[in-house]
Amino acid sequence: MVKNSTIALPVADKSIAAGFHALSDPLRIQILELLREQELCVCDLCDRLSVPQSKLSFHLKALRDAALVRSRQEGRWIYYSLNLAQFVALEQYLAEYRRFSQILPARPCSDAG
Repeated sequence: MVKNSTIALPVADKSIAAGFHALSDPLRIQILELLREQELCVCDLCDRLSVPQSKLSFHLKALRDAALVRSRQEGRWIYYSLNLAQFVALEQYLAEYRRFSQILPARPCSDAG
């Protein structure tokens, strides 16, 4: 029998989880793809993605909260760029599975409950 329990995650683990959550949305992936080419302002992102600013702002906030993008203000415009350090952190997290994790056979479950 599996018990439903919540485990408190360290800050680093929360950052990794937030990163993967942010990557789970197709529009956010499109935003990141555009930002791979160059830094862009919100108006350029809206135009290229054909989405209203309110929808884009919601997704940019998720990407900022996950530290995947950085923002800077210049006059009345906000420009976004990739935060490559967070992508490196996600990549290193996944690499740990490939390098150090062993797949062990499951232990027999006991019927005692």
